[in-house]
Amino acid sequence: MSLLVSLEQRSGNKCELCGSSEDLSAYEVAPSDGSADQAVLLCGVCKPQVEGSAEMDESHWHCLNDSMWSEVPAVKVLSYRLLKRLGNQEMLDMMYLEEDEKAWVEAGQSSENSEPTRDSNGTILNAGDSVTIIKDLEVKGAGFTAKRGTVVKNIALTDNPEQIEGRVNGVRIVLLSKFLKKA
Repeated sequence: MSLLVSLEQRSGNKCELCGSSEDLSAYEVAPSDGSADQAVLLCGVCKPQVEGSAEMDESHWHCLNDSMWSEVPAVKVLSYRLLKRLGNQEMLDMMYLEEDEKAWVEAGQSSENSEPTRDSNGTILNAGDSVTIIKDLEVKGAGFTAKRGTVVKNIALTDNPEQIEGRVNGVRIVLLSKFLKKA
């Protein structure tokens, strides 16, 4: 049986994070051996955000309130990683992971973040740091410009070492690290 068919049967033909039935495809939760036990079925909205090819839409991820309680270890591990990426410590504190699931979370994070995130001067950035924007940046989809000199506090790192997440004008956005300097 193929991976996709196994995942469709397990999930009832729905995204295992948000429940959508549109544009479904398999996603292997790293590190993975390619089995259905280490993969999840994701919709066309969730998958690009999980992979980092689309900006995280914080309002979409309210679905993690339910998926974090899944009986499927791959769904729990992916939910944990997304909550961590979103900086939702309250939900992370409520979540329970078995020892093998904790090890899987940590193994995937260390391989994903092998290269450090650096600012425009080459200084390594860490989660929770404050940064200053060094160039006016048009924020696509939000309808405003992030002005030079704006301080972004308590940043979150992403899977991509060239990007960080932070709040500007009350909106959580992804910023390219090359336009930032550590404050």
